[in-house]
Amino acid sequence: MTRVSDPGTHWEVTDPARLATMIRLRALRMVAPHGFGYLGQALSSAEQLAALFTVMRPGRDRLVCSPSHYVIGFFAAAAELGILSEDDAETYGQDGSPVEAIGTERSPVMDYTCGSLGQGLSAAAGFALSDRLKGKDRRTFAFISDGELEEGQIWEAAMFAGHHRLNRLTVLLDANNSQVDGPVDTITTIEPIAAKWQAFGWTAQDIDGHDVDAVIKALAEAAEGDKPYVLINRTSTRHGLDCLPADADGHFIKLPPDLAGRAEAELTGKLERRDA
Repeated sequence: MTRVSDPGTHWEVTDPARLATMIRLRALRMVAPHGFGYLGQALSSAEQLAALFTVMRPGRDRLVCSPSHYVIGFFAAAAELGILSEDDAETYGQDGSPVEAIGTERSPVMDYTCGSLGQGLSAAAGFALSDRLKGKDRRTFAFISDGELEEGQIWEAAMFAGHHRLNRLTVLLDANNSQVDGPVDTITTIEPIAAKWQAFGWTAQDIDGHDVDAVIKALAEAAEGDKPYVLINRTSTRHGLDCLPADADGHFIKLPPDLAGRAEAELTGKLERRDA
């Protein structure tokens, strides 16, 4: 299965904003046959992933997805860019498919993902340090979630990366205030996020994670720094789909056929208006 850092891998993003909408539409189509799933994670991360695939260098840079239920967004982006085949994308969440609803060590596209939350940053820091020691020109991008900030291992890895000044390590932190038990801020107080990362020796920037141009700009700036960089993206698990009911569970959205149809119409309508 192809991963983004494999030699010969190629893609090109010409319209990041359009790609973000396509990620949402593709993720919707992946979830709809099941009637429920991790659609909210794709809705909150779509612009981040579109920006990431715009900035990443195919066949060179590394990609880590720490919260493994977010893989739906990565698979959707990869399918749109030709990294993941249409046939494989259509098997999302099916028994025996490597395109699983919750990523594992055999998942395509990413260089690393993990079942247990909070472990991905450790792997990313290891990649970054290894590449430095080997003299390889690579960036490592790690995608993590705000709920994972409740995990101690995240902060151990952040301390390690800050100590070693792993400036080729960039974290995209999806701060959508959503986890399985409810809003993150009702479970554990994690603010002030930026100040905490800065205290561990990181450069931190807090932005609107649905502003794809701002995310692209920040990712480009991260490459020029002398410290590891964390981009705190404020997002919503409902963004881009107005038809979702107000009480929709953003962590695991139920998608009966009538709602799936309205969501499909809304997203395809946006694309048609954009392309007109």
